[in-house]
Amino acid sequence: MESQGIPYTKKAKFYNILSISEYSNIYKTFTFYSSEPDIADGIMEKIMNEGDVWMNWNETLRNNVTRAQELKTYMRLTSQEEEHMTRILEQFPMTVTRYYLSLIDWNNPEQDPVFRMSIPSIRETDLSGDFDTSGEADNTVLPGLQHKYRQTALILSTHRCAMYCRHCFRKRLVGISGGETAGNVDQMAAYIVSHPEITNVLISGGDSFLNSNQIIRRYLEAFSSIKHLDLIRFGTRTPVVLPMRIYDDPELLDILARYTKIKQIYVVTQFNHSNELTPQAVKAIRCLMDAGIIVKNQTVLLKGINDDAGSLGTLLKNLTRYGVIPYYIFQCRPVSGVKSQFQIPLTEGCRIVEEAKNMQNGQGKCIRYAMSHVTGKIEILGQMPDKNMLFKYHQAKYEKDQGRIFCEKLAPGQAWLQG
Repeated sequence: MESQGIPYTKKAKFYNILSISEYSNIYKTFTFYSSEPDIADGIMEKIMNEGDVWMNWNETLRNNVTRAQELKTYMRLTSQEEEHMTRILEQFPMTVTRYYLSLIDWNNPEQDPVFRMSIPSIRETDLSGDFDTSGEADNTVLPGLQHKYRQTALILSTHRCAMYCRHCFRKRLVGISGGETAGNVDQMAAYIVSHPEITNVLISGGDSFLNSNQIIRRYLEAFSSIKHLDLIRFGTRTPVVLPMRIYDDPELLDILARYTKIKQIYVVTQFNHSNELTPQAVKAIRCLMDAGIIVKNQTVLLKGINDDAGSLGTLLKNLTRYGVIPYYIFQCRPVSGVKSQFQIPLTEGCRIVEEAKNMQNGQGKCIRYAMSHVTGKIEILGQMPDKNMLFKYHQAKYEKDQGRIFCEKLAPGQAWLQG
């Protein structure tokens, strides 16, 4: 399989960001409304009073917070602070739904997991790492279509998201460039037809549910007629950050209900903290299930978000309580602008995951701790008595690696395997 050489954003584009030392001198002066509870409560009331815009998901997106100036409603920014945050946002855009902002504890925002996942940080100025840690450019066979694993076709259907996660592994793409996203649906369907080894399609992005209903229907029309496909998956965080996209759109639910009777449809989402499992989120999940959709969750292990067994274990228990299947816990990738802020060492990750799994019943224990490596999806099995770490290829790019178990001696603090 040859790469089509689809261009992607190079790290050079990001060199005009201030260094972390330069920016920290500015950022450390930021003051939040946490010391003034009456103001923080007023912020929450203001957001809640805007609840009427949540009734239409397109309207909600048009009301997203995207500029540093808008953050001044929630945190104090001097003109200089605003200017330098704006420079960061020119490279790593921000968009946050008012709904998701309402989940933040504005009395203590810097310690709030939702705040950390959605609001820019000085650590994004640290560009150590890579922008394409999984080798997506090398696996691209058509514009927007990747074929890394034998049985799976991955489609980057859009570069849009309802909320730009600060830990996004496609930081090079999301909200910046549509250069890697899907082109001709018929051409992609023809490729899949010509590769009978492909048994499932993952429609991702960006966020696949940020496509219009017409585009979603077009994908389902094209792929549901392919006999050797067993299932179709959608990757989306809308249940987490924009649940009304699902429960307030009967047309979308009708489309999904109709086509899942032909090919089973899965929705794979990403809840990272129990604070995200709101009544609105659960309502969206229930609507998907009522339409015959199987809902799975992929959690990313994130420093300062869920890197303790209590938080992670509670999340897994709540997911199974609401019928969501815990699928993967992913090691955070060493992405530029992400690595220094969110990655934790593999040995620490193993301990956290095992302790969290010990809190679960049988359903919750089915989850796998893994990394999406350039060579494949590698399960992180645990540490041996000799302190070596044990790994297994759960999915492999190369057939020779499929199912292979191997040991690695890790350096102190090591958080990723070398290519």
